[in-house]
Amino acid sequence: MMTLLKYATALLMAMALALPAMALSLDEAKSRLDTAKSEGQVGEMPTGYLGVVSAGGDAAAIVEAINQARRDEYTRIAEKHDIPVTQVEAVAGKKAIEKTPPGQYIQVNDRWVRK
Repeated sequence: MMTLLKYATALLMAMALALPAMALSLDEAKSRLDTAKSEGQVGEMPTGYLGVVSAGGDAAAIVEAINQARRDEYTRIAEKHDIPVTQVEAVAGKKAIEKTPPGQYIQVNDRWVRK
């Protein structure tokens, strides 16, 4: 019984360590973003970041990769201009929502709506 428990624990550890390898690179995420948006899986939020509208496919991995790149860029801009990151995020979110084409999802009052 103890051997089975050790085996199961080792298997779970190996799977947990493999999870980061399943993450998308930024280039992969960028290449899949338009499709994910048009299929209603990913949408723009007023915070300047993407959100998962409908889980499935690579939606979560796309959101994670793109949001990390956005976070880094917002931080760079905020530091350059000596302003709070939240101010950069708010401006970016407003612009992203304005640029979202009809039929894609945006977040309004914490709810996903089709623009």
